[in-house]
Amino acid sequence: MTASGVPEASGDLAARVWREMRTMVLDLHDRRRQVCAALDMSFVRAKALRRLAAEPATLRRLAADLATDAPYTTVIVDDLVRRGLVVREVHPGDRRQRIVTITEAGARAAALAESILSEPPAPLRALDPADLATLHRILRTLTGPDGPGGPEDADSAGGRDDADGPGGPEGPPGRVSGRGG
Repeated sequence: MTASGVPEASGDLAARVWREMRTMVLDLHDRRRQVCAALDMSFVRAKALRRLAAEPATLRRLAADLATDAPYTTVIVDDLVRRGLVVREVHPGDRRQRIVTITEAGARAAALAESILSEPPAPLRALDPADLATLHRILRTLTGPDGPGGPEDADSAGGRDDADGPGGPEGPPGRVSGRGG
């Protein structure tokens, strides 16, 4: 219903709900900067670690998952290798490709990032248990039984995370390619 009592079109309501969800997660309770500070790296690097914690990946697969171009993905992986967080090896099934695997130190960093990102904000914790259960049921319906976004990561808006976060260590929001430090 609108303020005048007229039923709201479902598309308009869906758009409003989506805006409010984005505001809650990305504006009011954005934890990306905390992750960057805790790990001393850009968010896209932390995202790469979280992705590689699930399973090793080729550079091509990692670039697709991060929504970054191949040269920038190489920069990311080179930095993570220098930090001892991942190793790059010859792919066992195709010697022409390289596969990136997380190290123990990288897995610890990915777990720290995940714990920061997974901490529910106080307003969510304060919800009535019945409302929280309803919200959980609705979100499970939207994200599927396999968790956030099904095969894609929920924090990635179609595979994208604004790469480095809002004004993150490597530049303005939306930057997904280039040679960041």
